[in-house]
Amino acid sequence: MDGVGSFGAGRSGSTIDPITFAKQPQTILRVLSWIFSLVVFASIVNEGYVNMGSERLHCIFNKNTDACNYGVFVGLVGLLACSFFFLLDYKFSSISSVKDRKKAVMLEIGFSGFWTFLYFVSFCFLANQWSRTRAEELPLNQGADAARAAIAFSFFSIITWAGLTVRAVQKYLLGTDMTLFTTEHMDGGAPTQPYPSNSPGGGSTTIETTETYQSPPFTENNAAPTYQVPIY
Repeated sequence: MDGVGSFGAGRSGSTIDPITFAKQPQTILRVLSWIFSLVVFASIVNEGYVNMGSERLHCIFNKNTDACNYGVFVGLVGLLACSFFFLLDYKFSSISSVKDRKKAVMLEIGFSGFWTFLYFVSFCFLANQWSRTRAEELPLNQGADAARAAIAFSFFSIITWAGLTVRAVQKYLLGTDMTLFTTEHMDGGAPTQPYPSNSPGGGSTTIETTETYQSPPFTENNAAPTYQVPIY
């Protein structure tokens, strides 16, 4: 992880370089997941239903409406989720509370892992129904390319969402750098500048240099005074 602060991010309120943010592996995986979800969603919505001699539309996946509905649901929600988490990644450094950052990372882990599983189900479900679809059910091979695209990009989405899950777990394991946050910071308050400790057991040692002043010692003349007898 490239971050140096809480859960892989820098200090709260630090400036974000858009170029550096765009080059991060998590951002690249997020954009790819957004594109893959869009392809899955658009493929089924645009060409996933065909009209075979009647006014009723049938799903191209073995006439199983549940298969088309499931693919549309997974693609649409994945598309919206990628947009939400993209904004969360960009604003992550501005979150001052460590507890809020932890909640955001845990939310990302849970959702990314769950959507990886749902895309795995989507890939297996769509591939199974497509293998059961007979050629005569799709005149002129109508919607075949859209079906293959939905299946293929469901598989690609498994990889990207699994990568996002791994990145989120790494961010969570990185933990909290407590040297960057005071107690008030953990509760969402503004950080305060701590006062230096003067206690003997404090974390910082204050070295005081004192200059001792010594006055010159008193000199005593212990010699007895001389007395001269006057001569008359």
